[in-house]
Amino acid sequence: MARMTQDTSEKIALITGASRGLGAALAERLGAQGWHIIAVARTTGALEELDDRIKEAGGSATLAPLDVTNENAMRHLCRSVYDRWGRVDLWAHAAIHAAPMSPAGHMALKDLDKTIATNIRATGALIPMVEPLLRAAAAGTALFFDDATGGKRFFGTFGSSKAAQIAMARSWQHEAAKIGPRILIDTPAPMPTATRARFFPGEERAKLTPCATEAARIVASL
Repeated sequence: MARMTQDTSEKIALITGASRGLGAALAERLGAQGWHIIAVARTTGALEELDDRIKEAGGSATLAPLDVTNENAMRHLCRSVYDRWGRVDLWAHAAIHAAPMSPAGHMALKDLDKTIATNIRATGALIPMVEPLLRAAAAGTALFFDDATGGKRFFGTFGSSKAAQIAMARSWQHEAAKIGPRILIDTPAPMPTATRARFFPGEERAKLTPCATEAARIVASL
């Protein structure tokens, strides 16, 4: 299939996990700066609300209400992105499954399986799909987010999956150091997200860093 010729002046950002939290904040920040956002998340309503906010700020977005664990759907999306734009300038991978906290001796296997499918397997499936799109860009960049909960009490399921995901990203980072794409790994400050509220229900949220503030810092570093 031939690829359509498109204007390369508009930067393309693929954001997986774009419907809320840091993913949504990054989409809004980049959209306001003229990037076209390809927003991937499972929740159609949240994506539509994100689209409204991006348009209000003068930006544009393509909504992809997909589950990142659906490999065929994600493969079709990546092919569609190639056919339309020929590249991705930034892939920000913010999609996660946050399993309920539990002692290591009481981890539910169904929660562990879903966590592995989303946080590890989907990442491993997406990297080969997105890498060619990033290499087709002048300075393609993949962005992952580390988490400080690994090894802490009751975070055996979530923490171990994030550690594995970041280990995968670091291997890709070293492999691509000379040939591209650029792989960045950021550790965001604690933010008042819905996920964090589940993990730390009694925490004073006013002391946390707003997602928009972290998004601004991350975009500036790009």
